[in-house]
Amino acid sequence: VYVTLLLQFYYFSILSVLNIQFHCVSAAFQRKVQNKIKDLLQQMEEGLKTADPHDFSTYTGWTGIALLYLQLHRVTHEASHLQRALDYVKRTLRNLNGRKVTFLCGDAGPLAVGAVVHHRLNNTADSRECLTKLLQLQRSVLSPDSELPDELLYGRAGYLYALLYVNKEIGANTVDEDTIAKVVTAIVESGKNLSAEQKKTERCPLLYEWHKKQYVGAAHGLAGIYYMLMQPGAKVHPDILAEAIRPSIDYVRHKKFRSGNYPSSLSNETDRLVHWCHGAPGVIHMLIMAHKVFKDEKYLKDAVECGEVIWQRGLLRKGYGICHGTAGNGYAFLSLYQLTQEKKYLYRACKFAEWCLDYGTHGCRIPDRPYSLFEGMAGAIHYLSEIAKPEDSCFPAFQL
Repeated sequence: VYVTLLLQFYYFSILSVLNIQFHCVSAAFQRKVQNKIKDLLQQMEEGLKTADPHDFSTYTGWTGIALLYLQLHRVTHEASHLQRALDYVKRTLRNLNGRKVTFLCGDAGPLAVGAVVHHRLNNTADSRECLTKLLQLQRSVLSPDSELPDELLYGRAGYLYALLYVNKEIGANTVDEDTIAKVVTAIVESGKNLSAEQKKTERCPLLYEWHKKQYVGAAHGLAGIYYMLMQPGAKVHPDILAEAIRPSIDYVRHKKFRSGNYPSSLSNETDRLVHWCHGAPGVIHMLIMAHKVFKDEKYLKDAVECGEVIWQRGLLRKGYGICHGTAGNGYAFLSLYQLTQEKKYLYRACKFAEWCLDYGTHGCRIPDRPYSLFEGMAGAIHYLSEIAKPEDSCFPAFQL
């Protein structure tokens, strides 16, 4: 569900001016982006009046909106954005149910974001209360009898992200190393067990599945789990990185299609999806992190190839969001720009931003939650806000 557009004209036209200021980061373009953000924020706030009052998730609910306002505060330093984040955090914390434990789709997201918002407002007691409740969730994450999966949206990797996010935003050791190590061990052991069960220990030492499928992408699959395990804050032992995670990443690399894209699952041979959740736009982040950790150029080469796939096929009719939309795909170029400092990637990120500036004019499908962070308008706003400081960009609820 993508549209192939002839963007190469724009690429070649810019090659002759690589040493001067880009159109996409000019003052005029920045003003256009800021004006569009204000317009979309107004539309979003109006639309949220009819949103599900009980959806507290980061993925489609109120925590995602709070996270957007935290981002806007980071970029603009406007106190009103931080206050708006608090308003949404208070709404989420009243609706926790304890049934799910991840950052994107469970209680860990509201609690982690709540801890950060209260910390920034110097509400020390409220921040500590959120942290205490966040750490209490680890019982179901670590339980050997738990049927919890390991992927990002609903599993252990999503809980690990919440812990790492708190340490990044509040301070190192806010969550102690021992707690993080236990979660990492649970993820690693789960992967080893399935790999042994499937007789793939030699080829893929860490194997994971969700709903009986061995997914590849960032949301439900191997790429998202390996990416989280490679985070510096996870402090995974070098032997595990070298002997379990690296060969598993190489196993995924060998599943690449001729086009440079990746399958949605190990058993799927259809080269169709070019989304953050399924396909090259999610796998690219795993490859970039592997390049940083293992210092091997083959991972950068594959990441660059992913970038070409996204440039050719990444403007999506499915929508403008970040899970399976154009904004999420644009983050791949921002990550490549941060890594390589090649201006063509900044240019491409800005071209995807231009597409989002024409929000609603391309005949794209309207998502089920049209104003949410991962499916809808809030995600596009988040991406547009990154253009002000592309060197500091960070895919929400995923990158650290």
